[in-house]
Amino acid sequence: MYTSVFISVISLALFGIAAFTLWWQMHAWRTPEVLASTRFDRPDGGDRLAFSLLLPARHEQAVLEHTIDRLLESTHADYEIIVIVGHDDPETAAVAERAAAREPARVRVVVDHHETKNKPKALNTALPSCRGDIVGVFDAEDQVHPELLSHVDHAFRSTGADVVQGGVQLINFHSSWYSLRNCLEYFFWFRSRLHLHAEKGFIPLGGNTVFVRTDVLREAGGWDPNCLAEDCDLGVRLSSVGKKVVVAYDSDMVTREETPGSLLSLLKQRTRWNQGFLQVYRKKDWQQLPSRGQRWLARYTLMTPFMQAASGVIIPLNFAVAVFLDVPVGIAIITFLPMITAMVTFVFEIVGLHDFGRQYGLPVRFSHYVKLVVGGPFYQVMLAGAAIRAVWREQRGQSEWELTSHTGAHLGEATATVTATATATASAPALASASAVPTYSASTSPAAHSAHSAIREDSHR
Repeated sequence: MYTSVFISVISLALFGIAAFTLWWQMHAWRTPEVLASTRFDRPDGGDRLAFSLLLPARHEQAVLEHTIDRLLESTHADYEIIVIVGHDDPETAAVAERAAAREPARVRVVVDHHETKNKPKALNTALPSCRGDIVGVFDAEDQVHPELLSHVDHAFRSTGADVVQGGVQLINFHSSWYSLRNCLEYFFWFRSRLHLHAEKGFIPLGGNTVFVRTDVLREAGGWDPNCLAEDCDLGVRLSSVGKKVVVAYDSDMVTREETPGSLLSLLKQRTRWNQGFLQVYRKKDWQQLPSRGQRWLARYTLMTPFMQAASGVIIPLNFAVAVFLDVPVGIAIITFLPMITAMVTFVFEIVGLHDFGRQYGLPVRFSHYVKLVVGGPFYQVMLAGAAIRAVWREQRGQSEWELTSHTGAHLGEATATVTATATATASAPALASASAVPTYSASTSPAAHSAHSAIREDSHR
């Protein structure tokens, strides 16, 4: 009796959680009007704000130069790039110093002398040096669109925003079975879910392509130097004091990145994020949000990684209970409810993968859809492991920053993306012009630039 009641309660709870999560994930696609409202407005041509772009880099000598070169291609009139390097990282520092020597009017180098290194400490080290009206944050491996700053400038001026969050997209979806799901997670999060959070007045900000008014950031005290999810923490604190956050996403304006290079690296990254979310939850800044609905959303969002991990383990367990144990028919039916939302989610992910490939000009084959479905349970096990590891580390007081190494795997997508886009445009101009979301032109895309860069580099070897 008690076992049946317990199973029923858990099943109904999982069903409700999954249904809410799926509904929120579909936010941007509910109506054409909602989808249109998520994009950047076209700039008016008047670049009036000055940008200080922070680029923290630790052991990133393999990708840093390419990222700086991409940022230097910006069409905006007024910006500076501040590269933050560790005092104990001469290889990365050498790359940054070369760039500063080559472009002294645009690039500066700030050295982080903290003995214990992490991203928020690096960002806080550079904050006093920022001269711009807006502080932007990028990661060392980012491919940034040349016109992004002009779009962000216009977004600040036209909306009166305190914060503008741009889109970020992992690109190398075919690198491994887990890369596929990793890319799709980013697609749903930045394409849809964050817009819902901005609309509700509570948003865990992303770690890069995020822009904050300098005075607002300094008033907030910068980033929490001890938080493993400093981006989420900043978003929670700014939301709690009523700052206006605008989220904008265009597939041709997103910052392109790569997935972690190994499953272990992904596990460590997710552990860090989950532990950071747990830290933010325990700080309780979210309790200062003005409405009960916002506080409920905050509590739910900060605990989502752990609920998601639990569901990945409990759903198959419920299925086994319903099949192999002698339980009443009604209880057995209830245990299958989470399976329904899981199946609907799979369908939504399949449609999302197709849309992802279309928007980015990437060929999605039948084998990718198979990997998406078959890899789902294994990915859930990884998420569960990361959540358990995060709780374990937090309870033991282990808060060192586990770095995610980058090799530039997303740069390998460049030629394929340009080729696919050019082929589609040449063979089906009507479809290209009718597309709801614009694609890169070969002359302005990060893909095109990185392909050209690769050709230039090969010619000098």
